[in-house]
Amino acid sequence: MKIAMIQVNIEFGNPETNRKKMVEMIEKAAQGQPDIIVLPEMWNTSFSLKNLHEIADKSGEPTKTIIGNLAKKYHINIVAGSVADVHGDLVHNRLYVFDRDGNVKSHYDKAHLIQQAREHEFLTAGKSTEVFRLDEVICGAIICYDIRFPELARTVALKGAKVLFIPAQWPETRIEHWKALVIARAIENQMYVVAVNRIGSEFKADFPGKSLVVDPWGKILVESDDQEQIVHVEIDMDLVDRIRTKIPCFSDRNIEAYEL
Repeated sequence: MKIAMIQVNIEFGNPETNRKKMVEMIEKAAQGQPDIIVLPEMWNTSFSLKNLHEIADKSGEPTKTIIGNLAKKYHINIVAGSVADVHGDLVHNRLYVFDRDGNVKSHYDKAHLIQQAREHEFLTAGKSTEVFRLDEVICGAIICYDIRFPELARTVALKGAKVLFIPAQWPETRIEHWKALVIARAIENQMYVVAVNRIGSEFKADFPGKSLVVDPWGKILVESDDQEQIVHVEIDMDLVDRIRTKIPCFSDRNIEAYEL
């Protein structure tokens, strides 16, 4: 499975500019003929929280049309990071997944909102997880802060996921946590973790990129620097089964010991 991660700067509160850039980056990434292209978190508006009702997508549009058409045009799966998306009176930080025919395969709403950043005042948290198939590989996705909650990644793994995608806007001040948590989620769930971060600055936060892919053994296969770029990597899906057979963590779980 060939994966392309798109690491970009995101312009605060300017969805038109961000959409134009993302189209250009996807078209560039498609030239490498990856199986999956992955985008970062909240790439349409960033965290311009106070005016999301005005500038965010409306029930997935225009993201569904723009990204769906690109997926179909290049016959590539796209894990479309996440976008601010208005549904009625609610705004979600929502991730969309598109198959090679441009169809929406799945969506996921960020489950954990950062109170310190007042996300909970403007966004509505998701309440479910689901897995999806891309080229017959079972995959799952969570978003940024979700990575601090291991039970969420474990839930996805128990549903059969072999690859976990994590779009993010993770700041420089906690970048060591980012790396450690991505590796931990890969090791404990014996699956690939594909984590895509942004670059640039917003308010008092700097975003250093450092997008990375970690294999089920905890080995970093690729790690980006702090520049805008497209990162390509190829992963061996058979490795997941080999490691899960060698160390059968899931079958060795003692669920009674975890009950509160």
